[in-house]
Amino acid sequence: MVTRKDLRQIGPYLYEIDKSFRADMRVPARIYADEAILQAALGDQSLDQLVNTATLPGIVKYALAMPDIHQGYGFSIGGVVATRVEDGVISPGGVGYDINCGVRLLASEMEEGEVRPYLQDLATALYHKVPSGVGVEGFIRLSDKEMDEVLETGAAWTLKRGMARREDLVHTEENGTMPGARADKVSKEAKKRGQDQLGTLGAGNHFAEIDVVDEIFDEEIARAFGLFPGQVVVQIHCGSRGLGHQVCTDYVNLFQGAVKRYGITLPDRQLVCAPIQSPEGQDYIAAMAAAANFAWANRQALTHQTRQAFEAVRAGKVKGGDLRQVYDIAHNMAKLEIHEVDGRDLRVCVHRKGATRAFGPGSHVLPPDYMEAGQPVLVPGSMGTASYVLAGTEGSMRQTFGSTCHGAGRQMSRAAAKKQVQGSRLKNELESGGIVVRAGSMSGLAEEAPIAYKDVSRVVEVVHNAGIARKVARLRPIAVVKG
Repeated sequence: MVTRKDLRQIGPYLYEIDKSFRADMRVPARIYADEAILQAALGDQSLDQLVNTATLPGIVKYALAMPDIHQGYGFSIGGVVATRVEDGVISPGGVGYDINCGVRLLASEMEEGEVRPYLQDLATALYHKVPSGVGVEGFIRLSDKEMDEVLETGAAWTLKRGMARREDLVHTEENGTMPGARADKVSKEAKKRGQDQLGTLGAGNHFAEIDVVDEIFDEEIARAFGLFPGQVVVQIHCGSRGLGHQVCTDYVNLFQGAVKRYGITLPDRQLVCAPIQSPEGQDYIAAMAAAANFAWANRQALTHQTRQAFEAVRAGKVKGGDLRQVYDIAHNMAKLEIHEVDGRDLRVCVHRKGATRAFGPGSHVLPPDYMEAGQPVLVPGSMGTASYVLAGTEGSMRQTFGSTCHGAGRQMSRAAAKKQVQGSRLKNELESGGIVVRAGSMSGLAEEAPIAYKDVSRVVEVVHNAGIARKVARLRPIAVVKG
């Protein structure tokens, strides 16, 4: 078990567990943190999970954890691991059950004062247009043929059906379509679970939120992203719903046998994996990409429905209410990328489990209008607390395979939060603070109480000061929709 004395500080916000800590470690393990975050991480099994990931076949450089680290399935949430494509492995636990859970940011030209008189109506319209909750059905039901098309084309499917603008796709990671997706690698059960869930939020920490740009930290990059003080924006946080969960379940089960076939020894069965080049590994990559495409189509459908809600409420009342997409970024994904390792470019599979891609300026994957600024990084907080817009940096490319944090990170289980927080009281507290709340479940609201999460501002300060992301803007919530 990792203790404080096992961690050596190697930078102002960087700590390392040497690979001599355990005989099966192939590389060191590193965590970005300040002392308070480090002490919190020592309170669960997340650092032991980080060490476990350092044993994976083909891992390069080091196993990494972001400051929003907490215990997860196999990998700690906030974990980043890169494995060699030629002889390394891919692990579903390094992606997570909610494949391509991610965040989308939409920006209006309205300011807070223009919206406040209509905020109650706007929150209600958003609640009705953005279905939320466990197992909830959306406005779209896919035929078998349509499901396969969504799985293989992602957000491009919504463009063909009038639910997207071409510039939305340009401002989405991978343009909203993950290459190599194959619908035939997704089980019938997974497809069935997703058939009526396109255009739905789900529950848990997923939300739709109306925010105000509260502070600008980097004026030049904020201008590039189209952000200004007092501006009304919208965040959408959700993923691949039951479909993605089933894909992960299917391949975790399949890989239990693959581990034995390929003679892979693991310290934790939750790390089940398969060689990237194996048939099993290739099948998972194709199924994961398909689930990622479902998630991008889902967030795009939700964007369409959010625009409808805004239009219905503001029509004839407020100008500048059209919602332009700033960016959409995933934080549960494994991607094949080229990074510098030991002085040479190497093709690796970067697992980002509760971690966000953060490519720096000049990256060829960025939209032309963001090329000089770097990739937008969206870091949501919890209800009642700030969220942040960051930008990827050259530092993230050198240090973390182009990765950074994805949110505040839990510090309390959902069960513990429900014991300490009464949902109806929390709703009243939030509304007395000027935040309109629409929620389908008071117990679900309690699970996501701000006290259940780390201080997102502290997490952001770590990644900013460590040079693996740059602060651009802070967002303040004024209305939130939860399942």
